[in-house]
Amino acid sequence: MKILGIETSCDETGIAIYDSTVKKILNKVYSQKIHSKYGGVVPELASRNHLKKILPLIKSLLNEKNISKYDINCIAYTAGPGLFGSLVIGACISKSLSYSLNIPLIPINHLEGHLLSPIIDKIINFPFIGLIISGGHTQIIKVNNIGNYNILGESIDDSVGEAFDKVARLLGIEYPGGRKLSMLAKYGVNNKYKFPRPLIKNKKYNFSFSGLKTFVSNIIKNIKNIDYQEKCNIAKEFENSVIDILLSKSISALKNNNINNLVISGGVSANTEIRKNFNNLGKKNNIKIWFPKLYLSKDNGAMIAYVGYLKYIKYFKKNKNLIKNNLYINSRWDLELSELLYKKIK
Repeated sequence: MKILGIETSCDETGIAIYDSTVKKILNKVYSQKIHSKYGGVVPELASRNHLKKILPLIKSLLNEKNISKYDINCIAYTAGPGLFGSLVIGACISKSLSYSLNIPLIPINHLEGHLLSPIIDKIINFPFIGLIISGGHTQIIKVNNIGNYNILGESIDDSVGEAFDKVARLLGIEYPGGRKLSMLAKYGVNNKYKFPRPLIKNKKYNFSFSGLKTFVSNIIKNIKNIDYQEKCNIAKEFENSVIDILLSKSISALKNNNINNLVISGGVSANTEIRKNFNNLGKKNNIKIWFPKLYLSKDNGAMIAYVGYLKYIKYFKKNKNLIKNNLYINSRWDLELSELLYKKIK
């Protein structure tokens, strides 16, 4: 069967088709560049751009792969969490297509999409510890099985991606600056600054990154003319601090839950240094480390289509009309409670 996945939780319009027969993914993503001049995502502009791009992207994907819209068996869309206006656009387009094609419509939790993205093309045994690190979220999760999640900890202030972007902005890098900040870090000198590691000794699994931004701000205030090398040094030590925190919390969660599988996903999981350090952690501690492919790290429709397929098989295969007349949107949809929605429908 072919599942159309639609992702519009923030500022990227993701369209994909997951073909369960051949286990193949067709994927397209449009990243909105208009937000860079504003220093961050403007919700109203994001939703307008989704409306402008979503149907042309769907048509383009179908035409390029010579797929008829009538070949689509089901539609999965991101119902939350995310920007409400952006979610509404994706949900309404999905609902309209579902109604016109007379096929099931399945709401998907954006975080579950990220969490399960590595298993699209890999076999990972349950249970495992999941670490979601993205622009909007930082969570560490015990994954007992598909749909059975226990959130062990999360950021109490800024997400990892948000911290990267804010520090980048302090260094004069335009939004989105996280990736460019990491490029600067490659040329930085270790131990030039002694950054704090907030909550690293706390036995709980929560994170805090806002203090790192404040620390960088104070460094900059004390330097009259900050040159390129100094920016690289700051970027290096900021990145080192973030990585140390992520490693510490992850290894603690693995040991305390007697689990040796760690899945790292979300947009920040594409960071080269993060991947290198976690892979080294795995080798030293006999832990299996899993990452999604790079194109599956950022927001995309492929992960939504795939999780939609999993929900279809579990809940909707026997009764295709269950959700056809329903539309669910929740901008603060809790991952831990997300499975309750499908059980209610069933």
